[in-house]
Amino acid sequence: MALAGHNRGVNNHFGKIHTLDTGNTITLTTALGTRTYTVTSVAKVDVMDNTMLEATSDNCITLFTCVMNESEYRWCVRGVEI
Repeated sequence: MALAGHNRGVNNHFGKIHTLDTGNTITLTTALGTRTYTVTSVAKVDVMDNTMLEATSDNCITLFTCVMNESEYRWCVRGVEI
């Protein structure tokens, strides 16, 4: 699963994803239930880099948001389900 979100303004839900560390947890709750993921990577990637969207054998979550004042980059956080 991949999610993109704002990191500024009123809806800055992803404002601090770049401060996550490997080993931190991400909890996703939907109407279908709750899943928990362990952060495996936090990286600043090129805006055209889509490699983190490729299929994996693990159940992963990938979070994207922009990098403040650097429009050519995105923050990318990957987590693997516990």
